Amino acid sequence: MNTDESRGHGFRRFYQKYAFTLWVLVAVAASMSAPAAFRSWFGMDLKVLIVPLIQVITFGMGTTLSAKDFRNVLTMPWPVFIGIALQFLIMPLVGFTIAMTFGFPPEVAAGVILIGSVSSGVASNVMTYLAGGNVPLSVTITASTTLLSPLLTPFWMKTLAGRLVPVDFVAMMLSIFNMIIIPIVAGLAANRLLYGTKKRTSPAVMLAISVPVFLALAAVAAATPTRWWGGLAVLKHGVLLGFLLLGLTALAKLVIAIMLKGPANWMDKTLPVVSMAGICLIIAIITAQSRDQLLSVGPLLILAAIVHNGTGYGLGYAGARLARLDESACRAVAMEVGMQNGGMASGIAIDVLKSTSAALAPAIFGPWMNVSGSLLAGWWRRRPVRLKKSL
Repeated sequence: MNTDESRGHGFRRFYQKYAFTLWVLVAVAASMSAPAAFRSWFGMDLKVLIVPLIQVITFGMGTTLSAKDFRNVLTMPWPVFIGIALQFLIMPLVGFTIAMTFGFPPEVAAGVILIGSVSSGVASNVMTYLAGGNVPLSVTITASTTLLSPLLTPFWMKTLAGRLVPVDFVAMMLSIFNMIIIPIVAGLAANRLLYGTKKRTSPAVMLAISVPVFLALAAVAAATPTRWWGGLAVLKHGVLLGFLLLGLTALAKLVIAIMLKGPANWMDKTLPVVSMAGICLIIAIITAQSRDQLLSVGPLLILAAIVHNGTGYGLGYAGARLARLDESACRAVAMEVGMQNGGMASGIAIDVLKSTSAALAPAIFGPWMNVSGSLLAGWWRRRPVRLKKSL
């Protein structure tokens, strides 16, 4: 292989490893230099896209899960409990300490506390795999913390950030159900559609039936008067989008996998690209909305992200060690504690706190977590877990 080919392969490997980070930097640079382009399109405030984008991304996360990931709680309860406890004890308190120490404005400080109070994100599962950690444990902790987030995230925000900004516990809980829980449930159903098999039933027939059913349910949800939903009206759009995505998923599988005999894993290839594009757009919108404030507090927020994230890795790993977990489990717990669901935090900041300033911390912390997670995973990958020899 000549020098030019070697450089080409090296660049491709670098791009594949850091593509997400590079595109995030492009999105930030574009929104900082031309903020008007990411504030409104055709008279529509782009902030209205943030919650639907998060729902689509979370739906994609749900398609990677199955009932087995939740049953794993019963097969390894102690490591899962340790991961959940460390996640929801360490990160909210560290976020609060950093917010108070750095002296951020109230709404920005609330955003720092918020990013520490949400569940872990699906990126931690990828980083755990790259780090040679316990992937099933990582996935199970992510799923468990996500299901607990409607209660624990509002609790910590009310307790720690309630003195800085108004926090409505019930509104935040319902918002998390709308943005996260309903799309995940829809994603789990889509997982069954995509990968489930029925020995005595034709998959084509089942899918042909599923498409009109899900689309009809979406139409019913859309047509139902909002007043009929009562206090649960905030869930209407999540239910509508969930049924719509299920119908589109079934239709896509019917056409691509069955009629066209395309690849069975088309969804696995498509969703990461959609998720990456969605996250980049969310970050660009938030950056454009709060450009002036970002110029004043941006460097300090970057430092806060580094401290918050690094403390999560360190205390997560140390806590798992103290709990006598093995090395692969310690790596998984460290990733789970250190990496939060930035999309959830961004959505709550916009949808519940009604503040783009509160969304600044998630917009900055999220990209940094992916950079640091990649670096830590690479460092651990060069130090494989040593398996204990059986006597």
